[in-house]
Amino acid sequence: MMGDEAHAVGVELTVLAATPSDPASRSADHVLVGAADDEESLRRLAGATDVVTFDHELVDLELLARLEALGTVCRPSSSTLRFSVDKAFQRTDFAAADLPVPHHVILRHETDLAALASWSQRFGSPPVLKASRGGYDGRGVVFPLDDDEALVEAREMLSRGEVVAEERVTLLAEVAQLVARSVHGQIVVYPLVTTVQSAGMCVEVRRPVDIDAVEHAFARALAERIAEHVGLVGVMAVEFFVTPQGLLINELALRPHNSGHWTIEGAATSQFANHLRAVSGQDLGSPEALTPAAVMVNVIGAARPGSLRAAQDVEGVVVHDYAKEWRPGRKLGHVTAIGTDVAQLHVRAWESARAYGTDTQEA
Repeated sequence: MMGDEAHAVGVELTVLAATPSDPASRSADHVLVGAADDEESLRRLAGATDVVTFDHELVDLELLARLEALGTVCRPSSSTLRFSVDKAFQRTDFAAADLPVPHHVILRHETDLAALASWSQRFGSPPVLKASRGGYDGRGVVFPLDDDEALVEAREMLSRGEVVAEERVTLLAEVAQLVARSVHGQIVVYPLVTTVQSAGMCVEVRRPVDIDAVEHAFARALAERIAEHVGLVGVMAVEFFVTPQGLLINELALRPHNSGHWTIEGAATSQFANHLRAVSGQDLGSPEALTPAAVMVNVIGAARPGSLRAAQDVEGVVVHDYAKEWRPGRKLGHVTAIGTDVAQLHVRAWESARAYGTDTQEA
């Protein structure tokens, strides 16, 4: 989707793809085949481009830092990417900066497991356990049934790296704030959206959000503050938990994100265009919404493929097919409906997604 916007913003795009048939290859000007964590592949990419940017967080920060020391320009930088790649670092840094995060402890060694003792007695329920690195779309996150299971799971996870043990918050909703920041410090903020999860994956995004004006303003202010704090260049999505005590930071995505896919049809400048504008040193475009409401539904592969044509035949939706090989549980595309009535858009978007072949549950 970044490739679809590249020429319109004057960017020549070279993609490092795992295989020649990678979907991202379809819209790129040039394709290099290699792995994102392979030094030789990244050196070839750096040699063929002026700026390296990213569409996922599965990167080797230490490798990127070495390349930056040799002159490679990464936007966002390896030090900025660490806030999304390394959850333990992010939680520790944000807590020290007085940014609102859930109560947590970082488990680095066997001796740290003592912090889990009587967790339920202190917080009312067992902790959520998160692998510090490598988890996404619900992977690397464990919800133990009790403190004994938490200890067993944490010990096993600790054998592969640091673990964040976090309180289970009373969740009223989840919202996401998309923000873009340029090389020169210009910031634009998109409308806040509600995100709906199923089995750890985002299945739906809705706008507008049903929270009060104070929380809207707080989400915007926090996103702007975080963008400055981490030295953002590009697009960032800040995912928040909405709790009885207010907003708490859940995750950061330092790249175009599911919560902003609606902007392709629904905003004056899409998140993909603004990301490319930012990393190439241009001024940013307007984030203004074009309609009062929007609904985006992710298509996540069911047991059997559906019909792309049937999905496209649903009135009032736009279907984005990622041209990926069908696999149950895999994100294969998304559908977007924009208009004035969010309830009506919700029905249309899900009708199209069902025809396309998703069997995730509506919220």
